Amino acid sequence: MAWALKLPLTDEVIESGLAQDFDASLSGIGQELGAGAYSMSDVLALPIFKQEESNLPPDNENKILPFQYVLCAPTSPAIKLHDETLTYLNQGQSYEIRMLDNRKIGELPEITGKMVKSIIRVVFHDRRLQYTEHQQLEGWRWNRPGDRILDLDIPMSVGIIDPRANPTQLNTVEFLWDPSKRTSVFIQVHCISTEFTMRKHGGEKGVPFRIQIDTFKENESEEYTEHLHSASCQVKVFKPKGADRKQKTDREKMEKRAPQEKEKYQPSYETTILTECSPWPEVTYVNNSPSPGFNNTHSSFPVAEGNGSPNHQPEPVVPVVDNLLPTTTPQDAQQWLLRNRFSPFCRLFTNFSGADMLKLTREDVIQICGPADGIRLFNALKGRVIRPRLTIYVCQESQQVREHQSKHENGDAAANTFFVYHAIYLEELTAVELTEKLAQLFNISPRQIHQIFKQGPTGIHVLVSDEMIHNFQDEVCFVLDTMKDDTSDGYHIILK
Repeated sequence: MAWALKLPLTDEVIESGLAQDFDASLSGIGQELGAGAYSMSDVLALPIFKQEESNLPPDNENKILPFQYVLCAPTSPAIKLHDETLTYLNQGQSYEIRMLDNRKIGELPEITGKMVKSIIRVVFHDRRLQYTEHQQLEGWRWNRPGDRILDLDIPMSVGIIDPRANPTQLNTVEFLWDPSKRTSVFIQVHCISTEFTMRKHGGEKGVPFRIQIDTFKENESEEYTEHLHSASCQVKVFKPKGADRKQKTDREKMEKRAPQEKEKYQPSYETTILTECSPWPEVTYVNNSPSPGFNNTHSSFPVAEGNGSPNHQPEPVVPVVDNLLPTTTPQDAQQWLLRNRFSPFCRLFTNFSGADMLKLTREDVIQICGPADGIRLFNALKGRVIRPRLTIYVCQESQQVREHQSKHENGDAAANTFFVYHAIYLEELTAVELTEKLAQLFNISPRQIHQIFKQGPTGIHVLVSDEMIHNFQDEVCFVLDTMKDDTSDGYHIILK
């Protein structure tokens, strides 16, 4: 009987033990998931959790988004879900950008009651055009003398102080503003997207631009150099009223689609919210592009005056080289990452000096940054220069003749004659690109070079086409001869 009376107690103990084991197993699962398998912030980023996101603590307490910029222009309805929005603008029309203070109470107290500086830029969206931005803008300057790409409509703007537009930076404006006061800036974009397409036969698609705003606060020297926030959006610019027609066309196309197809596209929003991005790198360019001009008494370009010293030779405009050095401090390494568009990885490399980063192997950076950005970072660390697809060397015939005659007058042998050639690097292998590079080399407008010929058999002149350039041998040498066009102030160039 004693044994029978103890049986219920044993059952209670067993039930209690099972409950504890079950609780422990559940807590263990939670620990495993929380520790390594999943990130809760990644799960909450899914669309089904978006509505509850505002009730959650921020993933990064140190990340502050103090401002929001809203462009008062509707987005296109013909953009697929998860793609970046696209906004159509009319050339020369004033558009409002609302500068909103997004700070919470107690955030960034150092700017309370003080001014901040914002810089607005119109830049290229395509990476290919970003690499040649300076040349593209200089070409636009010669075609549109006295015009600007971006302007402020100061009478309509509210709350901006000390607005400035640098005459040498046609696509940039800047101003001061007080975040605690209502601020709206009105901008006008004067270039259109089709002005930067390679071929202009009509009906071609224009290139997209980006409107980017970078905001800075004062440093200890009262200079606005400390970065606070950057945001941008994608736009296309049409001739007057062209944006309205394009918006209407996109809307009509979407109305004709089946309901299942419409679900794959974003709705059109009345305003465009600029999304956070990396600050625009401040790249210094060599400015050696004076106003173009010809010597009216000679049918030749003013190249290599005097003794042809390299100090007098106009070379292609290139950005200043920005290589990471072993002596670079961790703070300067962070700035180098920002300048080279690696801002998402700044936190990962917070304590890395230049020497630390240069020791990383290709496999290391790919594992840290992923395949695409890893390869880009590895190439940037090693300072690799991209070899051009085609290199040609050119020299003026009139220059050769002058130097040849000078040698003979001095009694020197013809075999010792020294000629100065200039290197031209081609990437797209087109006649348009060759025209632009020759114009840049000679400090003239591409419009003044009407046609380029290549001297063929028996002295015939063959028009240079894209196909002919594709068949040029690498590092081929040409002597340039120029002929004045009798009907205009332009020139024809002959490659001999």
